[in-house]
Amino acid sequence: MNNYSNNTIKNKQMKGRDYHTSITVDATAHEAFNCINSVTKWWTENLEGSSQKLNDEFTVRFGDVHYSKQKLVEVVPGKKVVWLVTDSKLNFIKDKQEWTNTKISFEISNHDTKTKINFSHLGLIPEIECFDACSNAWSEYIQGSLLKLINTGKGQPTPKESKTKTGSKK
Repeated sequence: MNNYSNNTIKNKQMKGRDYHTSITVDATAHEAFNCINSVTKWWTENLEGSSQKLNDEFTVRFGDVHYSKQKLVEVVPGKKVVWLVTDSKLNFIKDKQEWTNTKISFEISNHDTKTKINFSHLGLIPEIECFDACSNAWSEYIQGSLLKLINTGKGQPTPKESKTKTGSKK
């Protein structure tokens, strides 16, 4: 596959059509920021690496179905976190690397006594195969698990898988 042309197409199609959702929470922007960076407490416990500061890298796995590697490319405490997906393998679709070179963005802002989080997966657009399944999953993780983590202190991440398999599934 020619990554350059595929990424060029994605970049041209992204404006205003990327997956987006937002939540409003009963927490400070700083508390929301810290919860977002605690990926194992709201997305998945199947994480290797670090998700705390600029240039940190981490991988997540959902069985043999989803692998992705993220790099924190923008970190503004209490305001914004952006992950660049540097590698991916989505085994339930034809183009298994659909997430590669997409960005996952969390923008945090204060609204009266509450905090709003605008979540976007830049490059997750209706034309790609995983849009329906991936946008539905993001909705559950952001509007369900992350919201609960911030408001109650307990999210609903995908539980840790037992390490009975050998070797990397990459």
